[in-house]
Amino acid sequence: MARHLITSALPYINGIKHLGNMVGSMLPADVYSRYLRRRGHEVLYICATDEHGTPAELAAKEAGLPVADFCAAAHDQQKAVYDGFELSFDFFGRSSSPQNREITQDIARALHENGFIEERAVRQVYSVTDERFLPDRYIVGTCPHCGYDKARGDQCENCTRVLDPTDLIDARSAISGSADLEVRETKHLFLLQAKLTDEVEEWIAANGEQWPVLASSIARKWLTEGLQDRAITRDLEWGVPVPADVWPELAAEGKVFYVWFDAPIEYIGATKEWADAAPAGELRDWKSWWYEAEDVRYTEFMAKDNVPFHTVMFPATIIGSRQPWKKVDYVKAFNWLTYYGGKFSTSQRRGIFTDVALDLLPADYWRYFLMANAPESDDSSFSWELFSSVVNKDLADTLGNFVNRVLSFSRKRFGDDVPAGSVAGEAEQRLGEQIAELLAEYEGHLDALNFRKSAQSLRALWSAGNSYLEEKAPWTQVKTDPEGAALTLRTAMNLIYLYSVVSEPFIPATSRAMRQAFALDAAAPAAGLAWVGAEQAKALDFVPAGVGFTVPPVLFAKITEEDLAGYRERFGGDPDAAV
Repeated sequence: MARHLITSALPYINGIKHLGNMVGSMLPADVYSRYLRRRGHEVLYICATDEHGTPAELAAKEAGLPVADFCAAAHDQQKAVYDGFELSFDFFGRSSSPQNREITQDIARALHENGFIEERAVRQVYSVTDERFLPDRYIVGTCPHCGYDKARGDQCENCTRVLDPTDLIDARSAISGSADLEVRETKHLFLLQAKLTDEVEEWIAANGEQWPVLASSIARKWLTEGLQDRAITRDLEWGVPVPADVWPELAAEGKVFYVWFDAPIEYIGATKEWADAAPAGELRDWKSWWYEAEDVRYTEFMAKDNVPFHTVMFPATIIGSRQPWKKVDYVKAFNWLTYYGGKFSTSQRRGIFTDVALDLLPADYWRYFLMANAPESDDSSFSWELFSSVVNKDLADTLGNFVNRVLSFSRKRFGDDVPAGSVAGEAEQRLGEQIAELLAEYEGHLDALNFRKSAQSLRALWSAGNSYLEEKAPWTQVKTDPEGAALTLRTAMNLIYLYSVVSEPFIPATSRAMRQAFALDAAAPAAGLAWVGAEQAKALDFVPAGVGFTVPPVLFAKITEEDLAGYRERFGGDPDAAV
């Protein structure tokens, strides 16, 4: 049985992320990790904050903090939100860690030794006032295309045109505001990707066929356009320093590696952080997950804008190192989640952000909705109308109402223990076979990382319980056949337990509440979270008669028209949007 290494794209450090970031990488990675663990696989789910680069320094400057202090605080803030969403990272590290610095520098040395890093002279903007070279994003001015007066030297955020710093009108330093700028010569390191083109093409040809079309097509597009040598250093105060033993002159000038060189290496670095953070007496072999790791299946989760870096640039880095680091086996890429058809924006605070989402409603509402509407084959749009419809129909009516009415009615008629009732009959046999079939379908979709289809299968499992309850109608049955009604309710309670296990990857908090409704012995197998297989599901006998139970609070409260009106007023939206 393969060990499963799972990573999700590193969230950038400059602010709390929006729902699009959540559904595009971290949440599906968590759902898949939870599923694999329940199936008995050994899983390591790694993520980290991406802390280097110009935006981090600019955000720290705006906050009036040293960049190291800003990043430390922002890391803790992001981690608190991810804990609120119950993301089950095995470790959530930091790209500014000593471990990442060490491994990044070692890989750079190997690339240099193998002839894949070259020092080149380039012409770059220099601020006389600041006495430093300025990376593109440290230069601001007026966009020559749209007139936006806060355009950056790499791209205008307003019209999205790609720019060169020399294109800007009235260019000035983002640090001091000074317009005393000159173009001077300096030196930077370049990764010679062009020399690695054939090897990267060969690797993608051998591995990319199994990836989703979105990931493989983006990778092949980059290859078709031709790999270009890429600068991998910047003039910044915050980053992984160029190692002085190889490039003493550049190290003395304070050059650091470009964020997109060291950030993917942080997957390895964070795994070493995980090992180094082990409790006393526990030995964690981080290297076996990455180095000569033939028994590891590595799956990456990311939005489509990150695909080129993970399918071309990072593999080129690893290939060029000539070291046996693990390369990705499967790239699960996502399209955009939009807000009423418009783009979520961290910098402009447009859309629903993850911290605010948790203030509004518990995490399971968001987890289920996002995965049921994951932007897999195309972009998907968030609207309050769709959100309320999914919550009310799927979570409140189909699952929550089923749990509440089964347990409430059974307690009212039969007391606080699971009733025994008569022997299972034809209806229960049909139900067991149906549940087994639906469960196998659900498992197949999760194995294939088809999350929308997985959510549909999960919803079908919940619906099967409601159909069974309507067919048997225990509220009528109890008047003439109390033993039959008791059987119906016991069967339905076993469905609740089954739901508590198989729903856990999507809605972990609700799954706990369903499972904890039953006073099962903690040492009993049924009290754990071992996956329920299709053959087990046919019997529907996880919770025996006589076990005590309680009725949990309402699992999902419905979103009212009044709630909707308040959300629209606060966040915007189209009140006439179709559901």
